[in-house]
Amino acid sequence: MALIVSLPIGTPPQTQDMVLDTGSQLSWIQCHKKLGPPRASFDPSLSSSFSVLPCNHPVCKPRITDFTLPTDCDKNRLCHYSYFYADGTLAEGNLVREKFTFSPSQSTLPLVLGCAKDSSEDKGILGMNVGRLSFGSQAKVSKFSYCVPPRSSRVGLTATGSFYLGENPNSAGFQYVNLLTFPQSQRMPNLDPLAYTVVLQGIRMSGKKLNIPASVFRPDASGSGQTIVDSGSEFTYLVDEAYNQIKAEVVRLVGPKLKKGYVYGGVSDMCFDGNALVIGRLIGDMVLEFGKGVEVVIPKERMLANVEGGVHCVGIGRSDMLGIPSNIIGNFHQQNLWVEFDLTNKRVGFGKADCSRSA
Repeated sequence: MALIVSLPIGTPPQTQDMVLDTGSQLSWIQCHKKLGPPRASFDPSLSSSFSVLPCNHPVCKPRITDFTLPTDCDKNRLCHYSYFYADGTLAEGNLVREKFTFSPSQSTLPLVLGCAKDSSEDKGILGMNVGRLSFGSQAKVSKFSYCVPPRSSRVGLTATGSFYLGENPNSAGFQYVNLLTFPQSQRMPNLDPLAYTVVLQGIRMSGKKLNIPASVFRPDASGSGQTIVDSGSEFTYLVDEAYNQIKAEVVRLVGPKLKKGYVYGGVSDMCFDGNALVIGRLIGDMVLEFGKGVEVVIPKERMLANVEGGVHCVGIGRSDMLGIPSNIIGNFHQQNLWVEFDLTNKRVGFGKADCSRSA
């Protein structure tokens, strides 16, 4: 499930649907003309605040090469970008500048965005990591938060959650964990220094603390083991030392019900046929343990994801199968939860909520 926000872009504003992604930097919109809903694509010719970035712009030719956003010069001497995501999908187009116009009296300065000219996707991306070109950094957002609604079991019914830029009126009830930050001198080959990195200390299932060393959830000398909060990832992904412990506990609790020989998406082999609520009750709640007593509880009724044809899987995959030696807390395990990214104080807050009626 992708978290979609609708934002007004340009002058006058054109409403664009964008995937909220705390795991990536560049925001980009669809600028190609294609058949489909009128909102699916942005028309630059209708906006007086739209401009393209030439090849000699400092963002396109940074003094220090920015490997997080590869750019080059296209045949029209415009700045071209190409951006690979963890799932292997590619976004490419030209870098441009455009305003987000929230009201006649409230808009951002022109921000650097990607303008995708050829894409199979019908939505853009709102990049919200801590990189210098993310929406949050460019728009000088001090904090933002979202509430992921529970998945609907009814086909065709889209749940609606909430998204705040700035103060959240519900934040008095949030519990906060500090973010780990990494200076330039501490860069490691397997580390994403622009992600929201937290210190996960352990996992409980049905009240049982699993035998997973806390070091598994912290970056080692190479950066492997980093634990990040990612709105753009659907499932949660864990390194093998953690995944294997969870799999062993699931086998102990409901082993005979496992769908033998089945692996969903090449990453998850904890899948079942049959009644998901019954199996969820047998597995029980899962608790993510952070420091200072902060916990995120995944209730038993939301342990399993309906993946295809009546098959349900525990919403956890092996990160090694993605080729990423990190732990990723995906949006499936952020349902009915306020998640606040406090950029000023370098922390992430969690608060229980009914996200289908949280606005």
